[in-house]
Amino acid sequence: MSTGAITIVTGGAGALGSAIVRQQARHGERVVALDRKEAQDRINALEKEGAPRVLGLATDVTIDSDWHATLEHVKAKFGDPTGAVLTAGGWTGGTPIHAAKDDSAWQSMMQNNTETVYRALRALLPGMVERGHGSIVVVGARQVVRSELGAGAAEYTASKAAVGALTQAVAAEVLSKGVRVNAVLPSIIDTPANRAGMPDVDPRLWVAPDSLADVIAFLLSDAARDISGALIPVYGKV
Repeated sequence: MSTGAITIVTGGAGALGSAIVRQQARHGERVVALDRKEAQDRINALEKEGAPRVLGLATDVTIDSDWHATLEHVKAKFGDPTGAVLTAGGWTGGTPIHAAKDDSAWQSMMQNNTETVYRALRALLPGMVERGHGSIVVVGARQVVRSELGAGAAEYTASKAAVGALTQAVAAEVLSKGVRVNAVLPSIIDTPANRAGMPDVDPRLWVAPDSLADVIAFLLSDAARDISGALIPVYGKV
Protein backbone atom coordinates (compact mmCIF):
# COMPACT_ATOMS: atom_id res chain seq x y z
CA MET A 1 0.00 0.00 0.00
CA SER A 2 1.35 3.40 -0.92
CA THR A 3 2.40 5.84 1.80
CA GLY A 4 2.46 8.73 -0.64
CA ALA A 5 6.25 8.67 -0.96
CA ILE A 6 7.88 10.14 -4.04
CA THR A 7 11.48 8.99 -4.32
CA ILE A 8 14.18 10.22 -6.70
CA VAL A 9 16.94 7.73 -7.53
CA THR A 10 20.10 9.02 -9.18
CA GLY A 11 21.92 6.41 -11.22
CA GLY A 12 18.48 4.87 -11.52
CA ALA A 13 19.28 2.73 -14.56
CA GLY A 14 22.29 1.06 -12.93
CA ALA A 15 22.34 -2.33 -11.22
CA LEU A 16 21.64 -0.96 -7.74
CA GLY A 17 19.54 1.99 -8.87
CA SER A 18 17.18 -0.15 -10.93
CA ALA A 19 16.77 -2.60 -8.01
CA ILE A 20 15.74 0.33 -5.80
CA VAL A 21 13.38 1.72 -8.42
CA ARG A 22 11.68 -1.66 -8.89
CA GLN A 23 11.37 -2.29 -5.17
CA GLN A 24 9.85 1.09 -4.39
CA ALA A 25 7.40 0.72 -7.27
CA ARG A 26 6.40 -2.77 -6.09
CA HIS A 27 5.60 -1.24 -2.73
CA GLY A 28 3.22 1.17 -4.44
CA GLU A 29 5.47 4.22 -4.25
CA ARG A 30 6.11 6.69 -7.02
CA VAL A 31 9.72 6.66 -8.18
CA VAL A 32 11.79 8.85 -10.45
CA ALA A 33 14.78 7.15 -12.12
CA LEU A 34 17.46 9.61 -13.18
CA ASP A 35 20.44 8.62 -15.28
CA ARG A 36 22.65 9.90 -18.07
CA LYS A 37 21.52 10.26 -21.67
CA GLU A 38 23.69 7.27 -22.56
CA ALA A 39 21.33 5.14 -20.46
CA GLN A 40 18.18 6.40 -22.19
CA ASP A 41 17.11 2.96 -23.40
CA ARG A 42 17.36 1.47 -19.91
CA ILE A 43 15.56 4.46 -18.42
CA ASN A 44 12.73 4.01 -20.91
CA ALA A 45 12.53 0.29 -20.16
CA LEU A 46 12.30 0.94 -16.41
CA GLU A 47 9.55 3.50 -16.94
CA LYS A 48 7.58 1.13 -19.16
CA GLU A 49 8.00 -1.73 -16.70
CA GLY A 50 6.90 0.33 -13.71
CA ALA A 51 4.22 2.53 -15.31
CA PRO A 52 2.41 4.49 -14.06
CA ARG A 53 4.44 4.66 -10.85
CA VAL A 54 7.87 5.12 -12.44
CA LEU A 55 9.09 8.21 -14.26
CA GLY A 56 12.40 7.94 -16.12
CA LEU A 57 14.40 11.04 -17.00
CA ALA A 58 17.77 11.59 -18.67
CA THR A 59 19.52 14.07 -16.40
CA ASP A 60 23.10 15.12 -15.75
CA VAL A 61 23.04 15.27 -11.96
CA THR A 62 26.20 17.40 -11.85
CA ILE A 63 24.47 20.30 -13.62
CA ASP A 64 22.26 22.65 -11.60
CA SER A 65 20.07 23.60 -14.55
CA ASP A 66 19.33 19.94 -15.23
CA TRP A 67 18.28 19.53 -11.62
CA HIS A 68 15.99 22.56 -11.84
CA ALA A 69 14.26 21.21 -14.94
CA THR A 70 14.04 17.72 -13.42
CA LEU A 71 12.42 18.87 -10.20
CA GLU A 72 9.89 20.95 -12.14
CA HIS A 73 9.02 17.89 -14.22
CA VAL A 74 8.72 15.68 -11.12
CA LYS A 75 6.49 18.20 -9.36
CA ALA A 76 4.19 18.42 -12.38
CA LYS A 77 4.00 14.63 -12.76
CA PHE A 78 3.95 13.36 -9.16
CA GLY A 79 4.43 16.23 -6.71
CA ASP A 80 7.34 17.30 -4.52
CA PRO A 81 9.85 14.55 -3.72
CA THR A 82 9.75 13.14 -0.20
CA GLY A 83 12.94 11.12 -0.50
CA ALA A 84 15.99 10.43 -2.61
CA VAL A 85 18.62 7.76 -3.05
CA LEU A 86 21.94 8.92 -4.45
CA THR A 87 23.51 5.93 -6.22
CA ALA A 88 25.15 7.76 -9.12
CA GLY A 89 28.89 7.13 -9.11
CA GLY A 90 31.70 5.03 -10.47
CA TRP A 91 34.97 3.26 -9.74
CA THR A 92 38.44 3.73 -11.12
CA GLY A 93 41.45 2.02 -9.58
CA GLY A 94 44.29 -0.40 -9.95
CA THR A 95 47.13 2.12 -9.92
CA PRO A 96 48.82 3.48 -6.77
CA ILE A 97 49.06 7.26 -6.66
CA HIS A 98 52.86 7.19 -6.89
CA ALA A 99 52.54 5.33 -10.21
CA ALA A 100 49.73 7.44 -11.69
CA LYS A 101 50.65 9.15 -14.96
CA ASP A 102 48.08 11.95 -14.71
CA ASP A 103 45.13 13.26 -12.69
CA SER A 104 42.41 11.56 -14.73
CA ALA A 105 41.41 9.05 -12.01
CA TRP A 106 41.25 11.78 -9.37
CA GLN A 107 39.16 14.08 -11.52
CA SER A 108 36.85 11.26 -12.60
CA MET A 109 36.22 10.01 -9.05
CA MET A 110 35.62 13.45 -7.61
CA GLN A 111 33.22 14.27 -10.44
CA ASN A 112 31.35 10.96 -10.48
CA ASN A 113 31.19 10.25 -6.75
CA THR A 114 31.53 13.50 -4.82
CA GLU A 115 30.17 16.13 -7.18
CA THR A 116 27.08 14.05 -7.98
CA VAL A 117 26.18 13.86 -4.28
CA TYR A 118 26.96 17.51 -3.59
CA ARG A 119 24.84 18.77 -6.50
CA ALA A 120 21.98 16.46 -5.57
CA LEU A 121 21.97 17.71 -1.99
CA ARG A 122 22.12 21.31 -3.19
CA ALA A 123 19.11 20.69 -5.44
CA LEU A 124 16.96 18.59 -3.11
CA LEU A 125 17.51 19.96 0.38
CA PRO A 126 16.06 23.49 0.01
CA GLY A 127 12.61 22.15 -0.88
CA MET A 128 12.69 19.45 1.77
CA VAL A 129 13.75 21.95 4.43
CA GLU A 130 11.01 24.35 3.36
CA ARG A 131 8.42 21.55 3.57
CA GLY A 132 9.85 20.30 6.87
CA HIS A 133 10.10 16.68 5.76
CA GLY A 134 12.37 14.43 3.73
CA SER A 135 14.81 11.55 3.79
CA ILE A 136 17.94 11.16 1.66
CA VAL A 137 20.11 8.06 1.50
CA VAL A 138 23.61 8.35 0.04
CA VAL A 139 25.46 5.30 -1.28
CA GLY A 140 28.99 5.37 0.06
CA ALA A 141 31.43 2.49 0.41
CA ARG A 142 33.15 0.52 3.16
CA GLN A 143 36.30 2.54 2.47
CA VAL A 144 34.60 5.51 4.17
CA VAL A 145 35.48 3.91 7.51
CA ARG A 146 38.21 1.48 6.31
CA SER A 147 40.42 3.64 4.11
CA GLU A 148 43.25 1.12 4.11
CA LEU A 149 41.05 -1.18 2.03
CA GLY A 150 41.29 1.40 -0.74
CA ALA A 151 44.97 0.81 -1.45
CA GLY A 152 45.38 0.91 -5.21
CA ALA A 153 42.24 3.01 -5.56
CA ALA A 154 43.07 5.99 -3.37
CA GLU A 155 41.18 8.41 -5.59
CA TYR A 156 37.98 6.38 -5.28
CA THR A 157 38.52 6.03 -1.54
CA ALA A 158 39.01 9.76 -1.07
CA SER A 159 35.91 10.58 -3.10
CA LYS A 160 33.77 8.22 -1.01
CA ALA A 161 35.31 9.45 2.26
CA ALA A 162 34.29 12.97 1.27
CA VAL A 163 30.77 11.69 0.66
CA GLY A 164 30.66 10.17 4.14
CA ALA A 165 31.82 13.40 5.76
CA LEU A 166 29.37 15.41 3.68
CA THR A 167 26.53 13.11 4.73
CA GLN A 168 27.17 13.56 8.42
CA ALA A 169 27.80 17.32 8.28
CA VAL A 170 24.69 17.99 6.20
CA ALA A 171 22.60 15.68 8.39
CA ALA A 172 23.50 17.84 11.40
CA GLU A 173 22.57 21.00 9.45
CA VAL A 174 19.04 19.84 8.60
CA LEU A 175 18.15 17.59 11.55
CA SER A 176 16.08 20.28 13.29
CA LYS A 177 14.30 20.99 9.99
CA GLY A 178 12.65 17.57 9.80
CA VAL A 179 14.99 16.22 7.11
CA ARG A 180 17.16 13.12 7.55
CA VAL A 181 20.35 12.24 5.66
CA ASN A 182 22.05 8.86 6.04
CA ALA A 183 24.55 6.78 4.08
CA VAL A 184 24.92 3.07 3.43
CA LEU A 185 28.42 1.64 3.14
CA PRO A 186 28.40 -1.51 1.01
CA SER A 187 31.47 -3.65 0.49
CA ILE A 188 31.19 -5.22 -2.98
CA ILE A 189 27.79 -5.20 -4.66
CA ASP A 190 26.86 -8.20 -6.79
CA THR A 191 26.58 -6.54 -10.20
CA PRO A 192 27.33 -7.79 -13.71
CA ALA A 193 30.32 -5.43 -13.88
CA ASN A 194 31.80 -6.75 -10.63
CA ARG A 195 31.26 -10.35 -11.71
CA ALA A 196 33.05 -9.65 -14.97
CA GLY A 197 35.89 -7.84 -13.20
CA MET A 198 36.36 -10.48 -10.48
CA PRO A 199 35.45 -13.80 -12.11
CA ASP A 200 37.37 -15.87 -9.53
CA VAL A 201 35.46 -14.53 -6.51
CA ASP A 202 32.25 -16.15 -5.25
CA PRO A 203 29.56 -13.45 -5.69
CA ARG A 204 27.47 -15.09 -2.99
CA LEU A 205 29.83 -13.37 -0.54
CA TRP A 206 28.89 -9.96 -1.87
CA VAL A 207 25.92 -7.72 -1.16
CA ALA A 208 22.90 -8.45 -3.35
CA PRO A 209 21.30 -5.30 -4.83
CA ASP A 210 17.89 -6.30 -3.46
CA SER A 211 19.38 -6.71 0.03
CA LEU A 212 20.92 -3.25 -0.08
CA ALA A 213 17.66 -1.88 -1.46
CA ASP A 214 15.89 -3.28 1.62
CA VAL A 215 18.21 -1.35 3.94
CA ILE A 216 17.73 1.80 1.89
CA ALA A 217 13.94 1.40 1.92
CA PHE A 218 14.03 1.23 5.71
CA LEU A 219 16.14 4.39 5.96
CA LEU A 220 13.75 6.22 3.65
CA SER A 221 10.73 5.17 5.70
CA ASP A 222 9.20 6.66 8.82
CA ALA A 223 10.32 3.52 10.65
CA ALA A 224 13.79 5.13 10.61
CA ARG A 225 12.50 8.52 11.76
CA ASP A 226 15.02 8.68 14.62
CA ILE A 227 18.04 7.83 12.46
CA SER A 228 20.05 10.58 10.80
CA GLY A 229 23.73 11.09 10.15
CA ALA A 230 24.34 7.35 10.26
CA LEU A 231 26.89 5.46 8.19
CA ILE A 232 25.31 2.02 7.92
CA PRO A 233 27.65 -0.92 7.18
CA VAL A 234 26.30 -3.39 4.63
CA TYR A 235 29.21 -5.75 4.08
CA GLY A 236 27.73 -9.08 3.10
CA LYS A 237 30.20 -11.88 3.91
CA VAL A 238 33.44 -10.17 2.97
